[in-house]
Amino acid sequence: MARILQTQVAPLYPPSGPVRIMLFGEAPGPRGADQSGIPFWGDRAGTPVYRALEAAGLATVPPEAYVDWDGARFRTEGLAPVLRGAALSNAYPRCPTRDFQTFRAPTDRELLDPDNLARLAGELRAAADRCDGTLRVIAMGKRAQWVFTRLEGVPPFRLETLPHPSSQGLLQAAPGKGKGLRLEDLRRAWEARLATLLED
Repeated sequence: MARILQTQVAPLYPPSGPVRIMLFGEAPGPRGADQSGIPFWGDRAGTPVYRALEAAGLATVPPEAYVDWDGARFRTEGLAPVLRGAALSNAYPRCPTRDFQTFRAPTDRELLDPDNLARLAGELRAAADRCDGTLRVIAMGKRAQWVFTRLEGVPPFRLETLPHPSSQGLLQAAPGKGKGLRLEDLRRAWEARLATLLED
């Protein structure tokens, strides 16, 4: 695995037009957004996110991206998605690591750091300013959900949650922690659930 860069990954907004929904993961992944600099772009868990966004008409993804879903390749080849009506970010903006080789979940201290809370508030304000009604926020994963219940002084938003789309997140959220279930079936069910939320 490539060395973790701890890239500060900025949110991805549509180039123009309204934003009615914003999706937040937990943190950039080491193979994906840490390398590409774009939320979920190259992260293993990002594939179902972008597929669901495409199915809902909220994203255009270069077809060649799905051939080899890798953030470093995307950066080298200049491949990037384009969003419409939706925005993407993370509860924590850098890939958390202790040794620059292995990923870990963001800690409470990192998530609640005043700079991180101010960043999240600013991203929500930027999206809400482009939203005609109440902004919908989809938090993917328990860490993302947790920090959004602790934000103060932000525009009103409607919070919805999904398990994190990583293998571990899907298995932990499945009945019996996924025992006897195929991971690919869990991924497809998660993707279908996200697509339904995006169309609401």
